[in-house]
Amino acid sequence: MRTSKPYMIAEMGVNFYDTARVMGITPLEAAKLYIDKAAEAGIDCAKFQSYKAGTIVSKNSPAYWDTTKEPTKTQYELFLKFDHFGKAEYRELCDYTHSKGMDFTSTPFDYASADYLEDMVDFYKISSSDLSNIPFIKHIGAKGKPVYISVGAAYLSEVDEAIRALKEVGCKDIVIFHCVLSYPTDPKNANLRIIETLKKDFPDVRVGFSDHVAPDDTMMTLATAYMLGAEVIEKHYTLDKTLQGNDHYHAGTPEDFAKAIANFKWIDTVLGSGEKTVLECEQVPRREARRSLVLTRDMKAGEIIREEDLMPKRPGTGISPKFAEIVIGRPVKMDLEEDTILTWDMV
Repeated sequence: MRTSKPYMIAEMGVNFYDTARVMGITPLEAAKLYIDKAAEAGIDCAKFQSYKAGTIVSKNSPAYWDTTKEPTKTQYELFLKFDHFGKAEYRELCDYTHSKGMDFTSTPFDYASADYLEDMVDFYKISSSDLSNIPFIKHIGAKGKPVYISVGAAYLSEVDEAIRALKEVGCKDIVIFHCVLSYPTDPKNANLRIIETLKKDFPDVRVGFSDHVAPDDTMMTLATAYMLGAEVIEKHYTLDKTLQGNDHYHAGTPEDFAKAIANFKWIDTVLGSGEKTVLECEQVPRREARRSLVLTRDMKAGEIIREEDLMPKRPGTGISPKFAEIVIGRPVKMDLEEDTILTWDMV
């Protein structure tokens, strides 16, 4: 797996179906186009979703998204539109993603999907919607792969229960994603300090952020999440935010992702190493901006230096003011003019 910090996941989900429709190409061709553009943007992982409408939701489940953006009235109707891929298609996408130098995963929403994805995914991603589905979590956790799990719409006790379940079956590589299960998430509800809470309460696992806030011009939501300690960041991904569909209007484009990645690099640059030392760029300013002991009058060789004969002035090329008590009371060795910067060979 790639080791970028933060590790960036493009949640392609099923958005490529809508792109295929408007471009007049097959969903598989559209999915590969999504992967191509993600690779160009520097994204680490292409993530999809594997499900069948009949196994994920009952036929009368109501919509919980913004129906002005996605007018489908039931979850079953929505999922039925996008459940055409199976093992063969995901195998092709897995191989294609790896050929582009990216990692591959797909969130399984049923046991059959979890099983056929086992030899494809670089890690499993579990949706917030399955956080309380403890038997399913254990089934995935027992497969010996890293598990990344979103914890939207959950109490801390439920997060703890899910993490304990993964550990009970031997899962050792776990990432918890702070997530707000609202599409799109209003920035005032992003509650990014939860990242700090999860890092404090679960110190032996990594913490990330799965973002549902609509992109802004600066991609500041993701930058803030990274600043708060998110090691892995996931965001819905599209090639066109204006497309009709459940996940386009709060998704990021390749350009948005590229901007976010540039932000992360800038943050790393300005944060530096944390070691307090004198930088190379500070050597000259350190010398010229610090102060030295400077004479306030002309002095003859042998005269004793008094306190009033000294004033600390720039530059810092002479005796430091911190040694004033040592200098006071000593004779000067030579005739010196007013404003002379004292050095140790003069006293």
